[in-house]
Amino acid sequence: MWAAGRAPRRPSGGRPDALRLGFTLQPGMRVGLFGGSFNPAHEGHAHVAETARERLDLDRVIWLVSPQNPLKTSAETASLAERIAGARRLARGRDMIVSDAETRLGSQYTIDIVRALKARFPGVHFVWIMGADSLASFHRWRGWTEILREVPVAVVSRPWISLKSRFSPAARRFAGSRRPAVRAASLPGSTPPAWVFLTGPLNFQSSTVLRARQRGHLNHS
Repeated sequence: MWAAGRAPRRPSGGRPDALRLGFTLQPGMRVGLFGGSFNPAHEGHAHVAETARERLDLDRVIWLVSPQNPLKTSAETASLAERIAGARRLARGRDMIVSDAETRLGSQYTIDIVRALKARFPGVHFVWIMGADSLASFHRWRGWTEILREVPVAVVSRPWISLKSRFSPAARRFAGSRRPAVRAASLPGSTPPAWVFLTGPLNFQSSTVLRARQRGHLNHS
């Protein structure tokens, strides 16, 4: 649903960089970057993406399926093709894009893909999207303080971890940059560091539980 008084923005086709990535973005767009392993993708991920899209009034949410999470082993990670397929089943509607841009650009870390997309799409108002579980461990990400200074961040509440995440090292370090949730729609285009914590109905699915169920099924099949 487009905001009242604002017409849908048309993608600007034809740019070689955009074509290489498999999607196009136009200056002025408000775009959420939702990165993760999606190992596997589940309804909790869709809940985070859809909550951010609605509350931030985003034109697009790009699911950035990482080639390999540096904090996890390859042995516990499904193939990129499987994870992309799973994300596509859940990324509903034309406003949701599933992308392997990190693989295409050779980016392993979030800070690299954020800078690469900002360089390729000047004038686009990017926001990094994460669940509260990611905020709790955000201080372990390479260049986490630089990420917060590169792009605004939206954090969506997740079960069991939301309270802990609000007192995480990242939340404490950038407490002065937190915006009230009622001003969430103003986050895209804000000068970073700027972040918001969005609460709402919780979805209790998690990749860890789903992987455990899959292992149990295989062990008993």
